[in-house]
Amino acid sequence: MRALRAGCCVALLLAAGGCSTVPLTGRKQLNLVPESEMLSTSFSQYTDFIRQNKVSADRNSGEMVRRVGTRIQGAVEAYMKASGLSDRLQGYAWEFNLVESAEVNAWCMPGGKVVVYTGILPVTKDENGLAVVLGHEIAHAVAGHGNERVSQQMLAQFGGTALSQVLKDKPAETQQLWMGVFGVGAQYGVLLPYSRTHESEADHLGLIFMAMAGYDPHGAQTFWERMAASSQGKAPPEFMSTHPADQTRIAAIRQNLPEAMTYYRPGQ
Repeated sequence: MRALRAGCCVALLLAAGGCSTVPLTGRKQLNLVPESEMLSTSFSQYTDFIRQNKVSADRNSGEMVRRVGTRIQGAVEAYMKASGLSDRLQGYAWEFNLVESAEVNAWCMPGGKVVVYTGILPVTKDENGLAVVLGHEIAHAVAGHGNERVSQQMLAQFGGTALSQVLKDKPAETQQLWMGVFGVGAQYGVLLPYSRTHESEADHLGLIFMAMAGYDPHGAQTFWERMAASSQGKAPPEFMSTHPADQTRIAAIRQNLPEAMTYYRPGQ
């Protein structure tokens, strides 16, 4: 009965306009949460996270995160403007922070709030590797994957109740849902919260964003090879996972490299 109610809710909300299109792929997605609420909640949760976690005192690495992030930001804004989608970035307040943690992780909340954990830097190795990660994570936000995942989880847990009402009535449950969706403390780092479709879209868009920012997209292949090596077989098999197996992902990246290279502008 609960599933039936949720299904009816989806149909009604889609009819009312709860559906949007992913840039580049054109895939239709379920977005039930008003963007104003997504941004407001994102900024609040991000502020709480920064207060509760230690921002790295490594000045050089922190500046590198902000430098690479700002270049990716510029590429995203240029791409969205050229695609007639600048309105999708309305209300964004970009911010890039490096946080002390051994976790191999990074994430971007709606509105451009980006966190990189120091534990991923040995895998990224340099600015180009970091651009792979930031391009990928920012792509999740730009593609509306957060709203889609929150919408799916809300339907599953709360039957489609408005986010504002859930925030009011069940703040602890909402915070747990939010942090889970955006990868904060996820067991498998940046990969667990998103579906295979989301991950593939973020890889594709991320290649374009890093290329437009002046970073060589070929670095994505070597980054994911290092990531695969660092996992040492700990990641689950593809059929049990919410993200592509390493070799599947690398093969898809190779396939998308020729397109990404058409956007590549060295030295941007």
